[in-house]
Amino acid sequence: MKEFVVISGKGGTGKTSLTASFACLADRPVIADCDVDAADLHLVLQPHVKERHEFQSGHEAVIRQEVCIGCGICAEDCRFEAVKTTRPPEQGPVFTIDSFSCEGCGVCVRFCPVQAIDFPERLCGEWMVSKTRCGPMVHARLGVAAENSGKLVSTVRREALRVAQSGEHHLILIDGPPGIGCPVIASVTGASQMLIVTEPTLTGEHDLERVLSLARHFGIPSAVCVNKWDVNPDMAERIEKRAIRSGSRVAGRIRYDPSVTLAQIRGRTVVETDAPSAQDIRNVWDSLKL
Repeated sequence: MKEFVVISGKGGTGKTSLTASFACLADRPVIADCDVDAADLHLVLQPHVKERHEFQSGHEAVIRQEVCIGCGICAEDCRFEAVKTTRPPEQGPVFTIDSFSCEGCGVCVRFCPVQAIDFPERLCGEWMVSKTRCGPMVHARLGVAAENSGKLVSTVRREALRVAQSGEHHLILIDGPPGIGCPVIASVTGASQMLIVTEPTLTGEHDLERVLSLARHFGIPSAVCVNKWDVNPDMAERIEKRAIRSGSRVAGRIRYDPSVTLAQIRGRTVVETDAPSAQDIRNVWDSLKL
C-alpha cells in the first residue's frame, strides 16, 4: 500500500489541481483530501456522499443556568475571557460561555463551587466517505473557528486506509494542506512519497526549503514540481538546483496555462481537457512511477 502526498509551502501553488489530475491518471486510487481547513478537491471531483460522520474533539464548557448561583468565579478564572455576562450585575448577573472564545481548558469546571458547568465533547466538523468518477474519496469539513485540524487529518487518513484495504486498492492519493504546521505533519507522517509543488518566486523558494526540511526530518522521499515555471525560467532552474542539493529530485515542470481555470469552472480536472498543460501534468505523473 502506497500513500502519496501532494503538499506545498503555501496555498495557491496548484497542488489540488495536480492531485485531482493524478486521481484521473492513477489506477483505482483512494483519494484523501487532508486540507480540512480549506477543502476544495470536491469542487473538481464532485463526490457523491455515501457516509457522513460527526467529528468531535476537545471539550466545551456549558453553564447550566438552573444550577448557577451567579458567583462569577468562572469569569474571574477564565484567562480567555470566554465567560460573558448577559445581564447587568444590578439585575443579577447571568453568565454564559462564548463557544468561539472557549479553549476547552476546563478551569471553570474545576473551580465552580456548585458544579454548574458541564464539559461535553466539542463538535468540530464532519468527515465523509464518497464516490467519485476517479474512485472512492475520504474528505472532511472543519467547523467555523474549530481547531484540532491535525486530528481530523489523521481521521481522514485512517479512514482512507480502511477504504483502500477493504477494496484492495494499492494507492492512496493525499491532497495535503499548505505550510509545515500540525495538519501537514499529520498528512505526511509515515507516507511513502511526497510531491512538493512550488512556484518560481522568492517566496516559493523560501517555502520550498521549509518543506524540504520537513521531508528530511521524517525521512520521506520527495520530488519537486515547479508550477508556472515559464513565468520566471531563471528562478525555476535555481529552485530545481536547490531541491537536488537538498536530496530531493525534480519531477518536472508545468507551464502557466489559463486553461486550468476554465477546467475548474467546468468541474473537470486539467487532464480531462485539451489544456496545453495537461501533457506537462502527465509527464510529471509518469516520472513519479507510482
